[in-house]
Amino acid sequence: MKKFLITIFVILFISLGVAGYWYYQRNLYSKETLKLEILGEESAQVLEEVEYIVKYKNNGRIRLEKPELIFEYPEHSIVEQKESLREIISLEDIYPGEERSFSFKARLLGKEGEAKIAKAWLSYSPKNLSARYESHTTFTTIIKAVPLTFEFDLPSKIESGKEFRFRLNYFSNINYPLSDMRAIIEYPSDFEFIESSPKALEQTEWEIPYLDKAEGGRIEVLGKVRGEIGEQKIFGARIGIWQEGEFILLKKISKGIRIIKPSLYITQRINGNPQYIANPGDLLHYEIFFRNIGESPITNMFLVVTLEGNIFDFHTIKSTQGSFELGDNSIIFDQRRVSKLQFLDIQEEGKVEFWIELKEDWEIDSLADKNPVIRDKIYLSQVREEFENKVNSKLEIKQKAYYEDEVFGNSGPLPPKVGKTTTYTIIWQIKNYYNDAKDVKVKAFLPKEVKLTGKIFPEQEAEKFSFDSSSREIVWKVGELPAGTGILSSIKTCAFQIALTPGHNQKDKPAVLIDKVKITGEDVFTQATLKQEASAIDSTLPDDKTVSPEMGIVQ
Repeated sequence: MKKFLITIFVILFISLGVAGYWYYQRNLYSKETLKLEILGEESAQVLEEVEYIVKYKNNGRIRLEKPELIFEYPEHSIVEQKESLREIISLEDIYPGEERSFSFKARLLGKEGEAKIAKAWLSYSPKNLSARYESHTTFTTIIKAVPLTFEFDLPSKIESGKEFRFRLNYFSNINYPLSDMRAIIEYPSDFEFIESSPKALEQTEWEIPYLDKAEGGRIEVLGKVRGEIGEQKIFGARIGIWQEGEFILLKKISKGIRIIKPSLYITQRINGNPQYIANPGDLLHYEIFFRNIGESPITNMFLVVTLEGNIFDFHTIKSTQGSFELGDNSIIFDQRRVSKLQFLDIQEEGKVEFWIELKEDWEIDSLADKNPVIRDKIYLSQVREEFENKVNSKLEIKQKAYYEDEVFGNSGPLPPKVGKTTTYTIIWQIKNYYNDAKDVKVKAFLPKEVKLTGKIFPEQEAEKFSFDSSSREIVWKVGELPAGTGILSSIKTCAFQIALTPGHNQKDKPAVLIDKVKITGEDVFTQATLKQEASAIDSTLPDDKTVSPEMGIVQ
């Protein structure tokens, strides 16, 4: 028995020795002796460049071998010239007392108030130990501001089932360019989408083009919403950036609109037509009708009409009922001049009117200015109504004739002589201003003493050129003519040569070379027919400065 106890004691002693030696080896080094920290800004604006300083120091007495530093940028950061948000750096051995720091820069992406966490790990093996240790630390930066204006322009009240327009405005004051942006609108129940500008992706999402600092834009939606009187309908919207298939939210907004019982019905006519399509230079006669469709009389109202667009010539406004001041672009009608605004009985209708001209020409800086509309907003009591009318484009043609030219080179007597042939160059120049046009044609008639020589420039226009020998009509089938032709791009031109052989009845007077020319086409935006004419030209050649009027008299 005694021998057995001694054996047990020896085994226990050896086990405790082995365990003690293992415990000693494991605690020979403490990872607390390596200090690892991240220094940085505690708050920053979105996309502001943030610098993180990762510092470490060996506070122990043992050299740390094969160290490796891993730094992980906050989620969704933008790091220039980096393909990953994690950087791995292999370091030299860290000697006792040694300290060092590394810099990492990034731009943080997220919404206001969001915490963005940077992380760092440093792994190593203490000298003479096979075990590997790791120190870890984090640093949090709060996004304090997102200097991006994002707001609804929504009426506070709307009638159920009535069409209305609302806008979503955005403007960046972020000191960094924004790309791959999207805006998403969340509609309330029973909302019917009709159209939007710009066009939507599946009615709820819009691509926002490259946006630099101090740039912005607008999304405009036309729709209608149905609901019970007094019901509140909530519209929501989000704006953010797509990054590797994930939507990164920058801002989120919401706004309510209340369904009200209709009491006023507003209609409008321009030049007697509720769907009038305007032309540049038109004189517009606006008639605005308002009817009480409620259950009680309405009193003490005033009506305001606000005109929008640089197409209006505000110096031409005339109204015997309303007052207008330049710069405000609004006409105010009150009950002193319009009695129906003072008292409007049930089912009774009132009317106000005014006149204004459209400009004949206005500047277009880019194709973004095409497809113009004129818009007016009407505010009457608590009711707001908005009307929009399309404006036609303008086709323009100039017809010129030359003897001296560099296109074909003409010949024959000048002045022209009876029975002798003289050739001339006719040039047609066309412009199209505001909207795309299609099926554009140019037509003119040649007198019987004039014929075509067959020379046409540019040559590719020859296949679009035709001549009917019976009717003596020339037709140039231009086809499609983009908006801005001759303004944002070069003028569309066609030149052709004609030959005049005067008869005895033309002696001692100018000979007509070509009758008046007419251009026609269909406006793609308004679907209206566009047309314009230019005068006939005779042998006096008013555009050729080398030919005097006397040189155009047939001899």
